[in-house]
Amino acid sequence: MTTDLPVTTSAQQLADRYAMLWTESDPGARRKAIERLWADGGTHLLHPPVEARTAAARVGFAEPVLEARGYEELEFRVTRAYEEFVAPGGFTFRARPDAVRLRDVVRFGWEMVPVDGGEPVGGGEEFVVLDADGRITADYQFPGL
Repeated sequence: MTTDLPVTTSAQQLADRYAMLWTESDPGARRKAIERLWADGGTHLLHPPVEARTAAARVGFAEPVLEARGYEELEFRVTRAYEEFVAPGGFTFRARPDAVRLRDVVRFGWEMVPVDGGEPVGGGEEFVVLDADGRITADYQFPGL
């Protein structure tokens, strides 16, 4: 399969592009970035925060997973995170300089940091599975420092 979109050549480049996506203020540019990063039909799977897992367990869901599939759902997910954490002006996201690739899987850490500087207030680990064109087919996010 050949596309006119750039194939990511390094794990750290992918991690940096991924983190920048979540801080993109322009909705059109955000959508284009999603389409460059994810394959059509790609998924973002989030390991829910402890509070959500505890609430889900109370009603019988032992291992809840939050999932966004396809460009529209991915766009909604990224936009909501942007609106909650970045748009008010308090925080930004950045990739840690620890990205590694093993065949079609890339692992990297990310942090949510105050825009005025200081220590990270959030973060997590990302495991992404890439297709032959270097686009994400599955994105497993594990929040927590």
